[in-house]
Amino acid sequence: MKYLHTMVRVSDLDESLDFYVKHLGLVESHRKEVEAGRFTLVFLHAPGDESAQIELTYNWDGGDYDEGRNFGHLAYEVDDIYDICQRLMDAGITINRPPSDGHMAFVRSPDNISIELLQKGEPLPKKEPWASMPKVGHW
Repeated sequence: MKYLHTMVRVSDLDESLDFYVKHLGLVESHRKEVEAGRFTLVFLHAPGDESAQIELTYNWDGGDYDEGRNFGHLAYEVDDIYDICQRLMDAGITINRPPSDGHMAFVRSPDNISIELLQKGEPLPKKEPWASMPKVGHW
């Protein structure tokens, strides 16, 4: 058995791609538009690692999706947790659980999907403003 991907329904494909590609740094590997089913599938992966993918499913006829409580989160290992959190925050993205421990942070996608960011290797030394930044919302 081999892990293939996680599917997330999105309500605005452009807004979601802006988040996942431009801000989070994922790479689009391929896309499939299914006119008969009226949906678009976009597959993304972390740079240099196509083994773990996320499938964004956009239904053309729209719809608002509640966050499913049976879905936990997506997790990505990052080279510098402070750097990516700063880039996300500079882009106006709320850091729900800041990397106060130099190891883990949580953010939310435009569709309220929880994204866990984990520092590669050992945690980085604690650093301000992250160490004293409050947690907000839920993750």
